[in-house]
Amino acid sequence: MRLLEPLTPDPRAPLARTHPLAKIAAALVLMFTLFLTIDLITPTLVLVAEIAVIPLTGIPPRALLRRALPVFVAAVGIGFFNALLSGDVVGGAAIGLRLVGIALAGIVAVASIDPTDLADALTEHLHAPRRFTVGALAAFRLMPLFADEWETIGLARRARGLDDARGPLSRVTGFFAMTQSLLVASIRRATRLALAMDGRGFAEPGCRTLARPRPIRARDWVLVATSLAIAGLASAASIALGTWRFFLAR
Repeated sequence: MRLLEPLTPDPRAPLARTHPLAKIAAALVLMFTLFLTIDLITPTLVLVAEIAVIPLTGIPPRALLRRALPVFVAAVGIGFFNALLSGDVVGGAAIGLRLVGIALAGIVAVASIDPTDLADALTEHLHAPRRFTVGALAAFRLMPLFADEWETIGLARRARGLDDARGPLSRVTGFFAMTQSLLVASIRRATRLALAMDGRGFAEPGCRTLARPRPIRARDWVLVATSLAIAGLASAASIALGTWRFFLAR
């Protein structure tokens, strides 16, 4: 459950200082590019570019890899089984790299964004509903508490002798029991938080101002343009080599 704890990037890193919406737009460009094609060249080039920008995010590569490892293992497994069932090793490798590239783009973008900055950006530039934005921000801030709650539930079950039994079946049933307890605790915590937020005026639809306005600057547009250039060059290289294939084509 430590996977729920947010990563904290170095605020001095170049990509950590860019606008949250610019990072999301850049990630969406790369993800859409990888979604359109099933070939080996495009995801390879995009993945190399994504790995190259990881030091610019201010997140330790080891911590990022540890957090993204389950997603990468799942993507590699999907590619392996596709190659095994279809008999096309190149196609399976392309699918695996494609999924890894899509996952890495999203993980790098989300991990390098401060939730408060994202909520401010959604409200200021996209005019998202304030009640929804603040509620989502509060939910994100509560994720580390869910990890602590999970550990507390586990300790309580062991103190009561409920987890003494060994074996795969007992572990599965214990996991579902802990999940149910965590769901109940989460609902209670969310109810108290909603009442507290309503009592402090977050539900009032009146006119509000922004405490931290943040304009979109030239460096943010440069990031989006760079992602477009990477996507265009990777696709152009694949088309020139004759490997680009639309994902719906047979």
